Amino acid sequence: MSEKFTKDALVKADEQFKRPCTFLISVADLVQLPETDFDEVAFAGRSNVGKSSLINALFNQSKLAKTSSTPGRTQQLNFFNFDNKLYLVDLPGYGYAKAPEKLVRQWQIVLKTYLRGRPTLRRVFLLVDSRHGLKKEDLDIMKLLDESAVSYQIILTKTDKISEKALQEVSAKIAAELKKHAAALPEIIATSSEKRTGLDLLKAEICSFMPEFQS
Repeated sequence: MSEKFTKDALVKADEQFKRPCTFLISVADLVQLPETDFDEVAFAGRSNVGKSSLINALFNQSKLAKTSSTPGRTQQLNFFNFDNKLYLVDLPGYGYAKAPEKLVRQWQIVLKTYLRGRPTLRRVFLLVDSRHGLKKEDLDIMKLLDESAVSYQIILTKTDKISEKALQEVSAKIAAELKKHAAALPEIIATSSEKRTGLDLLKAEICSFMPEFQS
């Protein structure tokens, strides 16, 4: 059990994730951003890191967020309304993307501008493939978030694809790197969308931004 969350808090968060979460809007230009009615949390990561799969696993749905085996298919900021309490934002993957270079540059500009200036953005969950660890693109985004004073937390994905020893090694290496970053939270959550491990902790972190979960 997590030392940060009690058993009751984990159960309450799990129950919250049975509540409705619906697609709201895809944003290709910042003028399309929805009104800041609620606080929001965003999921960021390299292309094909498993953002959409993780969102679907959290809500035990297969088609809430669109998944693809082709890197870079998420080309816009996809907003979801979580029970009229919180916005969840599935961000375009950065790094490799199978799309025209001009289009890639365009959506990377939108992504970075959003991360710098969204007043209701409470946390970025920065997804990192546990098989590869932090790459240059991750460190670039971490620097941007540090400079923008946007709180972020590392979420390791696909942990069912590596050994326990390898997971411990990559976690230790990332933990050491996080000490150099002012806006980074020290807690790392290891997840697997397929095995559903670590989802309880991530659910509790997300729910912590809802008023009724705050003490």
